[in-house]
Amino acid sequence: MFSGELIVPAIGDAFKKLDPRQLIKNPVLFTTAVIALLLTVLLAIGGEKLGIGFQFQLIVWLWLTVLFGTFAEALAEGRGRAQAASLRATKSELQAKRLTGVGDTWGMIEAWRLAKGEILLVETGDLIPADGEVVEGVASVNEAAITGESAPVIREAGGDRSAVTAGTRVISDRIKVRVTQEPGQGFLDRMIALVEGAERQKTPNEIALTILLVGLTIIFLIAVGTIPGFASYAGGSVPVAILAALLITLIPTTIAALLSAIGIAGMDRLIRFNVLAKSGRAVEAAGDVDTLLLDKTGTITIGDRQASEFRPVTGIEVKALADAAMLASLADETPEGRSIVVLARDKFAAAATLPSDAEVIPFTAQTRASGVKVGGVAVLKGAVDSILKSLATDAPGAAELKKITDDIARGGKTPLAVVRDDRLLGAVALKDVVKAGVRERFAELRRMGIRTVMITGDNPLTAAAIAAEAGVDDFLAEATPEDKLELIRKEQQGGKLVAMCGDGTNDAPALAQADVGVAMNTGTQAAREAGNMVDLDSDPTKLIEVVGLGKQLLMTRGALTTFSIANDVAKYFAIIPAMFVALYPGLGVLNIMGLASPQSAILSAIIFNALIIPCLVPLALKGVKYRAIGAGPLLARNLAVYGLGGLIAPFVGIKLIDLAVVSLHLA
Repeated sequence: MFSGELIVPAIGDAFKKLDPRQLIKNPVLFTTAVIALLLTVLLAIGGEKLGIGFQFQLIVWLWLTVLFGTFAEALAEGRGRAQAASLRATKSELQAKRLTGVGDTWGMIEAWRLAKGEILLVETGDLIPADGEVVEGVASVNEAAITGESAPVIREAGGDRSAVTAGTRVISDRIKVRVTQEPGQGFLDRMIALVEGAERQKTPNEIALTILLVGLTIIFLIAVGTIPGFASYAGGSVPVAILAALLITLIPTTIAALLSAIGIAGMDRLIRFNVLAKSGRAVEAAGDVDTLLLDKTGTITIGDRQASEFRPVTGIEVKALADAAMLASLADETPEGRSIVVLARDKFAAAATLPSDAEVIPFTAQTRASGVKVGGVAVLKGAVDSILKSLATDAPGAAELKKITDDIARGGKTPLAVVRDDRLLGAVALKDVVKAGVRERFAELRRMGIRTVMITGDNPLTAAAIAAEAGVDDFLAEATPEDKLELIRKEQQGGKLVAMCGDGTNDAPALAQADVGVAMNTGTQAAREAGNMVDLDSDPTKLIEVVGLGKQLLMTRGALTTFSIANDVAKYFAIIPAMFVALYPGLGVLNIMGLASPQSAILSAIIFNALIIPCLVPLALKGVKYRAIGAGPLLARNLAVYGLGGLIAPFVGIKLIDLAVVSLHLA
């Protein structure tokens, strides 16, 4: 965080941010700079009666207050520069093989000149030059430059894994890609802008807090401006330098100096976690989420269902069912098919060899079954309703099979029916393995006050069993895209903020409707455009961490705001008695710190006001540690730690500085 590579450029940028056109974006720091400039001018023309040394020290510490604030923002922005430089280098290297429209002939062109809709040829070893969709072919792609994940992924036309990202490299085969990005608006461009913080827009909460800080500044400016009249009425006068010192200690300089750094650091933490947020609003919304929608497969369960038992109908031996199920699965390369073969081989020593005259019956969406035909006899396994539909309504064993499969479903497993030559043999139970630690994670979310809903295409019996095992609060079974959208709207109409993740085109409407929509980077272009976040690692469980990061951002801002306000209150006890004790001797009782003199008290308060900013920079950049507790205990902890800490720190700090100021004869 404080390496030389970050500190040195940040110091230079801190001075550049003194440009009034940049500084005006932070009204509190701008006011501080104006006051410092005014005192500098007054010192130069000799317009004050105070000692030159005292005035000079005040001016130095006021300018340092401004510089520490701009330094905090520059340091936060600088943390993303290395990543941005790497991405920019990648972007500048990109060349494209643009197809001319005649066969596979192509011409080389710089990637930045590509237009949306053009078709590119990308071959083994080529960098993908622009965001797009695969329209022809299948290839293995290394996305390590973007995601940090070294394992290659498959990208192919026509499915939910058709989206490709500029800067990733094809390591096998070749694909044709249609450009989907507008010039200068690609994935790399957005990442560069975000990590540098150059185009970071203030979030609604940040804008509201800025308005509050501006309001306080105006109020205190008016209050300080009326003091000379009261002092004159009491028969005295207050030098401008002392009034300036009072104003700077009254206005909320601490949180104003750190506010921008907190927001930038929050976005940076998300990017380092390999999640790209399209706006700060999305990050804040994640921190306020009330309902979390999660797909079952791959999120709550491991994803690859495993065969766990064979359940025959009356009159059929278990081994006969196992042999038939294994025969129907020998040509099935899915994880479920392979697990059936392994279970039959291990439990019944079945010979796992496909007969030479076997004719493979592939799985189709229409039949929802697969198997083989040997000697004119078909052996199939498939969805129970599909298998029963293909048989006569009064087929032997149909009623018993329905009872068996219902019992399997109630146990949280998925049943597959097995049939040989139109005779029902029984069912295979496929078990969804709930991921380790998922139940604890959902309990943690419940402590946060977040309701979890599992989304699945399973029947209600299976869904209920898995939901109970995983510990989610509710589930939506046999879910269609319309069902997901309806559920999200229902929650939102009840005043809830909803988060969900998805990767397919069918998830796009729900991702767009959700307050926080996390699209998988491996998903379709439609999904990535619909969501307001993109998970570069394509890990659906990361949605839980995204919520935690959003809450951490809100907590950090809230904690430091609490500290800043408490900090300001404590400073009033140092500077107000010191300023007015000569005019109103009764104020001496408020000098509870026992500060040596009015001048040392004023100087100590100004020094503390400046030094507290860099002391809080590490906390602003790292973030307050989030704990999954309810809103009430969280508020109490926040007030106890940062509210009480904000009151105590100035009393201790200002007293120590006062002792140093007196011992060094600075005032």
